[in-house]
Amino acid sequence: RERERENPFIPCKFCISQSTIIAMVVQNNPLITHVIFDMDGLLLDTEKFYSVVQQRILDPYGKSFDWALKAKMMGKTALDAAETFVKELGLEGLLSPEDFLRQREEMLFAMLPESELMPGAERLIRHLHAHNIPMAVATSSHKRNYDLKTTRHKELFGLMHHIIVGDDPEVKQGKPSPDIFLAAASRFEEIPSTTQNVLIFEDAPNGVEGALNAKMSVVMVPDPNLDHSICPCANQILTSLLDFKPADWGLPDFKY
Repeated sequence: RERERENPFIPCKFCISQSTIIAMVVQNNPLITHVIFDMDGLLLDTEKFYSVVQQRILDPYGKSFDWALKAKMMGKTALDAAETFVKELGLEGLLSPEDFLRQREEMLFAMLPESELMPGAERLIRHLHAHNIPMAVATSSHKRNYDLKTTRHKELFGLMHHIIVGDDPEVKQGKPSPDIFLAAASRFEEIPSTTQNVLIFEDAPNGVEGALNAKMSVVMVPDPNLDHSICPCANQILTSLLDFKPADWGLPDFKY
């Protein structure tokens, strides 16, 4: 098989409306040998917990947490996201990023172990593992929260070759920096020949931008509440992991 093809990054020619997400099938994709997944909102349905908790924190200040702000925070490290939260809502001097994180972590502690899988996540992970495609997770979640979120899914996440978390010492900057994806790619037993041989799955604009900054191909599966006019130009945009067709990327196709 051909080992490498030209990177197929094609700038978007149109915006995707709020009501309809158009799945864009990419032609002449590079040969994919390794896969890296984001976690929150992509594999695990955790974003709803963050929305509820962050609104509770804002209630005493008479402010609202909306998807425009959420999009700016998604994919960032905890501290970067907290700083964005405080600055965007004009809470400087009223709430420090550190106090915000402390309150949020206390509220999330009981919620995160109830995290459920997103549609299509288990099918795709087991399919790729069955065909010996090396996989990793690159999540901005710190190790403590990663452990809480995966409480009910240890066996499934154990199919990953490795996990990179947001407080990994090699991750100097959070998404949209490429640090976490480059670190994840470097830790496979057989390192990818080039970054173009790595396929990233993301749900957040910052994560998509980070994948493109790493010169990797990226499939975006955004939340339907996200304003898709701000989505970076991912190589492919899908409504759900259930819509992913491995054969589009030279990977073994589903048999069911």
